[in-house]
Amino acid sequence: MIETIRHHLPQGITLDCRACGAPGKPLLLFVHGFPEGAFIWDGVMTPFSDRWRCVAPDLRGYGHSSQPADVAAYRPKALMQDLVELIARESPGQPAACVIAHDWGGALAWNLAIQHPQLLEQLLIINAPHPGTFLRELQHNPAQQAASQYMHFLRRPDAADKLLADGARRLWDFFRTPAGTLPDWLTPELQACYLAHWQQSLATACHYYSASPLVPPREADHSILQLQLPDSLLSTPVPTQVLWGMDDVALRPELLNGLEQWVPHLTVAPVPGASHWLVHEQPAVVIRSLHQLLLSALTHRTAPAPTQSASTADLPLDY
Repeated sequence: MIETIRHHLPQGITLDCRACGAPGKPLLLFVHGFPEGAFIWDGVMTPFSDRWRCVAPDLRGYGHSSQPADVAAYRPKALMQDLVELIARESPGQPAACVIAHDWGGALAWNLAIQHPQLLEQLLIINAPHPGTFLRELQHNPAQQAASQYMHFLRRPDAADKLLADGARRLWDFFRTPAGTLPDWLTPELQACYLAHWQQSLATACHYYSASPLVPPREADHSILQLQLPDSLLSTPVPTQVLWGMDDVALRPELLNGLEQWVPHLTVAPVPGASHWLVHEQPAVVIRSLHQLLLSALTHRTAPAPTQSASTADLPLDY
């Protein structure tokens, strides 16, 4: 059964979390993106609750978690520190067995694995670009630059009001299929959950974009072209699997190219026919992939073997 818990972190930050599995078991930390909430992980977490402690926070600025008004409170370092503190509270003295993260949550999880690799044993990324490939594509790939122009809108102070207008029509557009319809997985019940979530916190959720230096160039702003990131902010030894819905219209597949230079223990698993919303569309793929990662980790503990270098393979459909 999933319960709601609350963690009080330093600097007055409180995170509301959805959790299942007994405290003290190995931790699986699930991190959502924009414009989502912890509830997206409910169906993914529950199959693991017998052997694992599963925790999914509403990130800072979302839902009933703290909502600082200052945009500076949403800089990547502060957001990542929330995850550091959450792991310390849920898994004292032990790393998380795996961090599973999508979209903006994936951006934070990449930073966590890069700057605090001792805090997690494995990383499962779902349609969330690595900072190195994202910077490269924003600087040099016109197609990704065009696909990311929406970020400038989300940085506007009136973005939340405009997104919520007319029954949140622009937000529902994020989820529409190429045919212009809402997908079947977006049930009336889930729509109600999303709408209540947005009404609570959309303005502060948009601060993630306002605080980020990674935005595409446009006529009045080419600052991204001068930005450089050192290898110390790009490389991680954490074994990582990347699941990627190949029909993602906002994050192009070129973002997968060259990951191995910064992530030597890497597996990339493209998912054909899936969009950015892979967690909703194909939760069984996410569950199967996580199960395989955890099983692999247990096998390596009993019979150590070298981690595979980067490879690309479609996941099988049966589990």
